[in-house]
Amino acid sequence: MGCDKEKLTAVMQSCTLCAGMDEAEIGELLDSSQVRIKEYSKGDIVFRDGEMPRCIYILLSGEVHILKDTFSGRQIFLSEINEAGDMFGEVYDVLGQPYDMYVEAAVPSKVLEISSHLLSFGAGGTMTKSALMVQQNLMRIFARKAYFMQGKIKVLASGSLREKIVRFLFQNLGQDGSVKLAISREYMAAYLAATRPSLSRELSAMDREGILAVDGKHIRVLDMERFEEYL
Repeated sequence: MGCDKEKLTAVMQSCTLCAGMDEAEIGELLDSSQVRIKEYSKGDIVFRDGEMPRCIYILLSGEVHILKDTFSGRQIFLSEINEAGDMFGEVYDVLGQPYDMYVEAAVPSKVLEISSHLLSFGAGGTMTKSALMVQQNLMRIFARKAYFMQGKIKVLASGSLREKIVRFLFQNLGQDGSVKLAISREYMAAYLAATRPSLSRELSAMDREGILAVDGKHIRVLDMERFEEYL
């Protein structure tokens, strides 16, 4: 496949799509003619808005951005995929729905592409053990995403941006009253349906008011009583 098999197997073991699979089962999956590695240069499009899906994509290296263009031509940043083993495009592939966004390589990237034919969605045919395990893992992934979306709806149902921030942080708050964000400021802004400058201004305001202590991706609640007023 043009990639070190041992390193590739290690990446796949970290991917939720291969949860519970041993090296032999992952090897069976990777040896399929329906699985390939494709390299993208910076600025290359992985798939376009409106295209019908044909693959499930797994990032092996690099970084890709999920984007959407407005009717006026403005580009909207939706999310980033930058961890080896991260998957994208799977929902559209399973549902057989055209993409309503597009994915662009932000830097030179390698992507593993698993053809939907391998998984025989809706075909009723016999699948290999590895393909069956992938299909079962997809169902678990969808269940987790549904739970995630339920939490997101609660956040977006809030009125002001400050209320959205508080609800988002509250859902991820540790026992010590702090949050170590695993996502970028751009992604958090997209999640909250806000611009990054607006999000940064509101976090800075809450820091100045003594409600939060904001240090990069580490956020700590200083005044829990005032913080909970926005819930």
